[in-house]
Amino acid sequence: MEVMPGYKHTEIGIIPEDWIIKTLGELGSFKNGINKDAEDFGYGSPFINLMDVFGVPKAAEITEKLGLVNSTLEEQKIYELKAGDVLFVRSSIKPEGVGLTTLIPNDLATTVFSGFLIRFRDQGQLVKEFKEHCFLSSGLRKRIIANSTVSANTNINQESLKLIQLVFPPRHKEQQAIAEALSDMDALLERLERLILKKRDLKQAIMQQLLTGQIRLPGFNDDWEEKSLEEVANISKGNQLHINKINSEGDIPHYNGGMQPSSFTNQFNTPANTIAISEGGNSCGFVQFINKPFWCGGHCYAVIPNSIDNSFLFYALKNIQNLIMKMRVGSGLPNIQKSTLALLKLKVPKNYTEQKAISAILSDIDIELATIEATHDKNHNVKQAMMQELLTGKTRLLKPEMVHA
Repeated sequence: MEVMPGYKHTEIGIIPEDWIIKTLGELGSFKNGINKDAEDFGYGSPFINLMDVFGVPKAAEITEKLGLVNSTLEEQKIYELKAGDVLFVRSSIKPEGVGLTTLIPNDLATTVFSGFLIRFRDQGQLVKEFKEHCFLSSGLRKRIIANSTVSANTNINQESLKLIQLVFPPRHKEQQAIAEALSDMDALLERLERLILKKRDLKQAIMQQLLTGQIRLPGFNDDWEEKSLEEVANISKGNQLHINKINSEGDIPHYNGGMQPSSFTNQFNTPANTIAISEGGNSCGFVQFINKPFWCGGHCYAVIPNSIDNSFLFYALKNIQNLIMKMRVGSGLPNIQKSTLALLKLKVPKNYTEQKAISAILSDIDIELATIEATHDKNHNVKQAMMQELLTGKTRLLKPEMVHA
């Protein structure tokens, strides 16, 4: 394969000529965390556990919310955490979780870390901010997983981590530029995530107020009435789809107990814009609006209104989804009985136009929320692509002459 000018072949791919490859063992040292008996937890010094770091690229800068462990001054020195340290996850149920990392952004006085974690402390060749991102590159993650062992869980140890090769620019200036670009994307994603949570909370509050009549829309003052679900809608249980009817090339989703399309078929038994409620399994009671024709499986109820606005009914049911889930019976495979669901009580405006007005407001909120979520997902994908480009040197933020200046 021809290599572009300024790049070179290496055993783990093509990288810039001035970039280097070193094992983590060459870059620094590792230390396993502290192990304590059960009675030592709940008091003492701050303690970073597995769940404090799992999937968190940067640890919290304050320790007030951490758990506590009884540790001596000597142990606090042995298992200390300083700015720039990186914690690796030693063990995970799933392979993709093993070896995930968390950067320690500042010195954490008297704080120790769990035996389920491994501390990595480099010798100064890596910029602190760069370490928040470089250990999450897809190539390095693959090498970590490939060097892990599998028993009940997937595990990685110090000796295996020491052999993992890291590709990086030797100049701190370029490491810092990469870290800043990726951190800017992280900040954007964090802002979008906060906005999504805010919008979801707002939607829940508005649903609660509008769907119970606590707040009335301008121009409406007709009475509301209490109706059972069977009075306002037809409830039908779906039919189990036989394996010989499943066609992976089809475009009709099949919804069953999990309320996610599990397979596809070329035929459907339920029209578009139908409310579906999961009948069985751990998700029973989950309410969903299916906007295209689908096959309603044997562990799914189709709810089609006969005297109420379709969208209003969906939002009314979604608003009390937790209550519906509490109707489940059975232990091995919990389910919701049709007879119980039919007697479910709903508050309904007598004025059909008011029903439509309420559902229109909630639909607008859903559209806005979906737009923000799509923006978040798009930027998340952009960030993943940026990591692939920047952490392998395929794209350079600084020209080589600028790096060496």
